Amino acid sequence: MASASPLLRLDSIVAPFAELLLTSDLPQLPHDRCAEVVAFIERRTEGVPSFTRFGLIVIAVFYRIVLTVPGGRATARFIASKPVPMLGEYPRLIRSLGYAYIWERWPDTLPTGAPC
Repeated sequence: MASASPLLRLDSIVAPFAELLLTSDLPQLPHDRCAEVVAFIERRTEGVPSFTRFGLIVIAVFYRIVLTVPGGRATARFIASKPVPMLGEYPRLIRSLGYAYIWERWPDTLPTGAPC
């Protein structure tokens, strides 16, 4: 379910932030597993309904822009750690999709992301 414009494709907007969030929260998650989880998050966000998709694109573009400026990774992590209305829901969505996938697929994963 791809969007009409390649510039607004959620996979290209969501992936960098999802990877940043997962590697920050789960520093020992192996790279291959992280890539698999990010791909899952991309697929799931592509399938959200149209009105929700609009809001998701707006917030995802904000985080994507933040990631492109110098010091943006730290800024994005800081914003994601705060309960900012609307902006705080996006990291919660990414985390919930990512964590659910990780512990459903690899139930023996440690809280640091390391496999047992």
